[in-house]
Amino acid sequence: MNAAELETLAKKAYEASLDCATLTTAQRNGALIKIAQKFRAQKDEILAVNANEVQQAKDAGLESAFVDRLNLTEKRFEEMVSGIEQVAALPDPLNRIYDGRTVPSGLFLCKRSVPLGVVGVIFEARPNVVADISALCLKSGNVCLLRGGRESLKTGACLHRLIAQALSECGIDPAAVGFIDSPEHELVDRMLRLDKYLSVIIPRGGVKLQRLCAEKSSVPVITGGFGISHIFADASCDQARALPLIVNAKVQKPSACNALDTLLVHEAIAKEFVPKVLEALKAHGVEVLAHGKALELCRGFDNVKPGADEDFDTEFLSLRMNLAVVRDVRAACAHLRAHRASHSDSILTDSHDNARLFVSQAGSACVYVNASTRFSDGGQFGLGAEVAISTQKLHARGPMGLEALTTYQYVCEGDYLCRK
Repeated sequence: MNAAELETLAKKAYEASLDCATLTTAQRNGALIKIAQKFRAQKDEILAVNANEVQQAKDAGLESAFVDRLNLTEKRFEEMVSGIEQVAALPDPLNRIYDGRTVPSGLFLCKRSVPLGVVGVIFEARPNVVADISALCLKSGNVCLLRGGRESLKTGACLHRLIAQALSECGIDPAAVGFIDSPEHELVDRMLRLDKYLSVIIPRGGVKLQRLCAEKSSVPVITGGFGISHIFADASCDQARALPLIVNAKVQKPSACNALDTLLVHEAIAKEFVPKVLEALKAHGVEVLAHGKALELCRGFDNVKPGADEDFDTEFLSLRMNLAVVRDVRAACAHLRAHRASHSDSILTDSHDNARLFVSQAGSACVYVNASTRFSDGGQFGLGAEVAISTQKLHARGPMGLEALTTYQYVCEGDYLCRK
């Protein structure tokens, strides 16, 4: 695919968006059910294509965290397909009327929820993104233009082919889900300049991709998906219950963006609690980078290494994490601010006052009290799936589901009313 072909693809997506915005709820839900059926019918083909790409990634020596994100296992396949069905079952986010009022001129005003238009998504590795984004965009009356990484290109193309077939069989323009079937980097730069057709760009990947899109795009960009996740173990926390929670946040899916990166421990319990944490993490093969006072408490543990300052700004996406001791909850919050915590952060505490202080001072899109950071997920939030986890403060924050893919227009009614 060259630049001219990409522009043609974007133009077709824009034209399709005008019709998709008028599809009925039943038409949109029917298309999603048809897509899920197509995927299940071709499960063996999809998994075989993906398994080949996973093996190629391993042979190329790519990092294990990257390979894990690329791998579409049997369980992840079922989660992907059931996620589409869950989106179909959700309430329709379109045509909601709210804020109705009559102004002094006699004009009646209300707001109506409408689609964004064409949603451009640039993602890395995870092939299930093709299904998640397509489902959410179709349900919300949007059109999407997808560009994945070269390592998952064949799996993405296979999924897209089945989506296009399903849309055609439902009488919907298959251009409603566009897929860039070429890995050339220059196409990303071109995509970022297609403001004539695209309404928004959502990058799903590491910090380099986020910065590239923010710096080069003439299309509005919603950033997210990258962030350092923290847990602060307060002096009042129930240590026995805190241990499995910390392990869960780190090892349940270490390649996820909401997996634990830095554990902060209150100095009053550090001497007693840190060895317990290290023992629990060692059983799962976690390498701990200890900083400052914490390093002194780690003698005798071969899964511990000294940490450097830059490690506090590293999203590990693997079985590595930081460990530090802090004075109190205020010092923990200061650490979060210093390292631009914006994604998912948690406090473990039995103090209501400390919990309230942490929640008010943490700048995170998702802040937790006595819960694992791994819950930052569209499915866990009851959204069916997510387009991304937004870490910015305008328009949408946290897991972006259907409502985040809508905007509103004013509908203004009069009785042949003229302004005086």
